[in-house]
Amino acid sequence: MKLVTAIIKPFRLEEVREALAAVGVTGMTVTEVKGVGRQKGHTEQYRGAEYVADFLPKIKVEAAVPAGAVERVVEALIQAARTGAIGDGKIFVTDLGQVVRVRTGETGAQAL
Repeated sequence: MKLVTAIIKPFRLEEVREALAAVGVTGMTVTEVKGVGRQKGHTEQYRGAEYVADFLPKIKVEAAVPAGAVERVVEALIQAARTGAIGDGKIFVTDLGQVVRVRTGETGAQAL
């Protein structure tokens, strides 16, 4: 089992959700986050004063998937989240040692 975490632009969330559903991902967690990467933020104006917005709004999408589905999930994320502009995001894949469904007590792949 793997945990696939994607940091994406907020306006790409619906496309990402649809792409993940199309490859069989039935559950995910979505969090509004802020971050900074190579784009180093940008300059904005508020009430006539200019300031640098260092941390840009992003969306973090997390999905636990079987190890055999990782390549399909990552490819779907890339296709759905890519705009071709700087700041498209990152995808992280990490191992899951154990998963437990709280309601039933199921563990492992059955809990996904």
